[in-house]
Amino acid sequence: MAAPMATTSTIPPAPPNTLRRVLGLGFGLAVIVGSTLGIGILRTPGMVAGQLGSAPAILLVWLTGGFYTLLSAICFAELGTMLPQEGGYYVYARRAFGDTVGFAVGWTDWLTYCAVLGYVSIGFGEFAGVLVPALAHSVTLVAVTVLVALVALQWAGVQVSSRFQQIATAVKFFAFLALVVAAFVVRRSTAAAGAAPIAGSAAGFVFALQAVAITYGGWQSALYFSEEDRDPAANIPRSMIGGVAAVIVVYMLVNMALLWLLPLGDLAASTLPAADAAGVLAGPAGQAIITGLSLISLPPMLNAIVMIGTRILFAMGRDGLLWRRAATVDAGGTPTIATLVTTMVALLGIVTGTFARLVSIAAFFLALNYSICSLSLFVLRRREPDRARPFRAWGYPWSAAIVLAGAVALLVGSLAGDRASALGALVLLAAGLLGRAVSARISRGKFAAGQT
Repeated sequence: MAAPMATTSTIPPAPPNTLRRVLGLGFGLAVIVGSTLGIGILRTPGMVAGQLGSAPAILLVWLTGGFYTLLSAICFAELGTMLPQEGGYYVYARRAFGDTVGFAVGWTDWLTYCAVLGYVSIGFGEFAGVLVPALAHSVTLVAVTVLVALVALQWAGVQVSSRFQQIATAVKFFAFLALVVAAFVVRRSTAAAGAAPIAGSAAGFVFALQAVAITYGGWQSALYFSEEDRDPAANIPRSMIGGVAAVIVVYMLVNMALLWLLPLGDLAASTLPAADAAGVLAGPAGQAIITGLSLISLPPMLNAIVMIGTRILFAMGRDGLLWRRAATVDAGGTPTIATLVTTMVALLGIVTGTFARLVSIAAFFLALNYSICSLSLFVLRRREPDRARPFRAWGYPWSAAIVLAGAVALLVGSLAGDRASALGALVLLAAGLLGRAVSARISRGKFAAGQT
């Protein structure tokens, strides 16, 4: 049983410039569900259906992707409880492979979240323009406004931003469930019942599984807040497993609802099947329903991304791999400098439009860093067998081997599918490593000058 949420009056003041250990299981679940459940499940089912031959195959690939994600959560929960430090992937890569690899993972992981932050903010602006036509020509302004508003929430303190995450995620979760319930209330059309089968293939199944795996992205979010959790040994595994399980349930229900409402051929041809299904439910108002659901889904995702990107930069600054002032924390527990820098980079991407290119590059970074951290579990098990592990990955080493194989497959698929983005990713990685080397050389020079 999880400990009850502490109130502000029961939490002792934190020492100056330190994180506050005030988060619990509720936040862990909310940050995982909030950063995972979103636009992907509204768009991807059509792409998946187009590759497969039947409703059972569609449901099987979504269930397989969910099971694989659950295995990943189980394996990474061991890393999170073994090394309950702020920063997520960066922490495990640094522990397993040293400062250089740790910096590379942290640097690229932070860039990834900055890029996604800009991308999702623009997405919010575009959906707002669809719902309110008067805003259609102010997408950039809306994107900047919503991002600045959520960053202002961070300055109110980690307790305020965590409460927002929990409330906004609950609203989103129940909005999705309401859509599913409404779908099953409607009588199934004869067209849906008698849809002609689609020719599937093994290659199509693999492509569909890759698309599903990407839709589950966000499952690792609770790992980035380990030092702010009141009981990471208990809450990280519960958050990871419970959060992924909740997303699996929603994804399966949404797909069953789509298959109930739409003929299989129509589902396979749709680029936004949720809108088509909403059209069956509500006629011309269906598009507005899905646009509204998309808008509801984005604020908790944005809030989570802001918090995660900030924690990566904080951890690297504290460890001396980046500017040390990035580890500055205010009285409310917010890493202020890291938040400011992360926000400025995201805003720059929004205003210049460079985020669109960075997002495709970020997909390669996600696959690369995921592969490195999957390997970290094997390395640390072998190198540090006696280290305390409050939670051990179920089914190790076979479960971890499946996770690693899937991670490598995603990396190979990302590399083969977009070599230009992979090259751009390597350029950004090299720039980061070069900048770190120059900074370290300058620091050594200053130190030597001070000694003479």
